[in-house]
Amino acid sequence: MAIKTTHDLTKIYGNKVIAVNGINLSIEQGCTFGLLGPNGAGKTTLLKLLMGLQRPTAGWSELFGSRMTPNAASVRQRIGYLPTNPRFPPNLTPIGYLDLIGQLFGMPAEVRKPRLASLIRAVDLLPAASRPIRGFSTGMTTRLGIAASLINDPELLIWDEPTAGLDPSGRKYTLDLIQELGHSKTMIVSSHILSDIDRVCSHVGVLHDGQIIYSGSVRDLKQTIGRNHVEMEIEGTDENIARFRETLQGIPDVIGHQLRGYWIEVRFRPDASLADPLLGVLRAASESGIGVLSLSSTKAQTEDAFIQLLEADQADGFSRAYNTTQTVGSRLDGAPQG
Repeated sequence: MAIKTTHDLTKIYGNKVIAVNGINLSIEQGCTFGLLGPNGAGKTTLLKLLMGLQRPTAGWSELFGSRMTPNAASVRQRIGYLPTNPRFPPNLTPIGYLDLIGQLFGMPAEVRKPRLASLIRAVDLLPAASRPIRGFSTGMTTRLGIAASLINDPELLIWDEPTAGLDPSGRKYTLDLIQELGHSKTMIVSSHILSDIDRVCSHVGVLHDGQIIYSGSVRDLKQTIGRNHVEMEIEGTDENIARFRETLQGIPDVIGHQLRGYWIEVRFRPDASLADPLLGVLRAASESGIGVLSLSSTKAQTEDAFIQLLEADQADGFSRAYNTTQTVGSRLDGAPQG
């Protein structure tokens, strides 16, 4: 069941900047949806339109079956929002700020107080619970923002660039938390970092120049490049490596390989399941006297698919825009005349 839908959603600022251009999107309940795009693609504007924090120039957005407008406060109470680089009243403490947010949601004290206490502990801010927010690091501020987005136990979480400015440990904490929350909540996570989306999201929408150029599962995005291979770091004598390479040619579903120093890339049929042929490759390595030091699927696979989408979108930009204009014109021609 779709929890969020949009129809020709468009936002133009002052007849000068087209930030969002005719977006049609459907997000299913229970999924972790990644909004992926380069900086300036329109991600933050789109998220604000989805929540009704801005009025669209054209089209509409619907959440839980209700149109999203600036007046849709009752629907927004079912959302937990984490903006990019959140800012909070500097003189408040985490306890004071979360208590204030809970009051704004109309939560009674007997519900609000235990929940804010458990959230402060969960985001590891207990030692700083009574300190003014003004002295917080970026990581601490983000963790407080995460707690604030969860205070009302929302059905939908919308997090905008949640790992922006975080150090490696803070980034890992946030990504691990997204994975954990994704088991029980619907999430929309925006990012320009491909590896983050690949790691935590089941579905993705690729945004480029204000348009969605791909929407579907992360798995299907990878399959758009038609690649199915692994990279192996190996060790062995030149003779053993030559024997291993010869053996690879006879393994079913292996369609080729390439050796670069002590790294070998083994390519499989795009539609093949890796389990059996990969087992054959590892057995061949062992029988050839080859040691396998590491093995991984291609790390750049999501990146390759993303780049291909952007290149295709740029190449087809004129024809796509022309076809869209023709479609709109057909709708107008067929509309009842007043």
